[in-house]
Amino acid sequence: MSDLPGFLSVRVLRGVNLVSRDVTGSGPYVVLHLDNQKLKTSVIKNTTNPVWNEDLTLVVKNPATPIQLEVLDKDTFSKDDQMGDAEFDIEALMQIIQMDLEDISSGTVVRTVRPGRQCCLADESHIIWENGQVVQDMLLKLRNVETGVVHLQLKWVKIPG
Repeated sequence: MSDLPGFLSVRVLRGVNLVSRDVTGSGPYVVLHLDNQKLKTSVIKNTTNPVWNEDLTLVVKNPATPIQLEVLDKDTFSKDDQMGDAEFDIEALMQIIQMDLEDISSGTVVRTVRPGRQCCLADESHIIWENGQVVQDMLLKLRNVETGVVHLQLKWVKIPG
């Protein structure tokens, strides 16, 4: 159980070079899964490089539980097509949140998470102290497809009091 009262805000920024699943043009959207929560972005029609720039908010009960991400292609008359999946964990972010960072200047990289065999990071992910908040940008390489990356930004939203 997380000791800190708050929520994880996941800003789904964009997809890059997603696989095309329809001849008439793909309509990608992102689904996040954590515990029994399932949150979706809107569908961006006719593109394999969508810009969502949408915030999805998750309740974190256990910081060790990985968050699942799926990219799907919206179909009108059939089941939506898979455009890839990924997972990411927030343990490093949660460790930083518990530190006292008030004396650090804004824009400071507090920690860098490097890609590894078991993670879907496409590149290094920096955890930054930015304007009084801990922020983590990440690029996730999609699995089970030929190509595709999703850009996310994570923020911990504290509950006042």
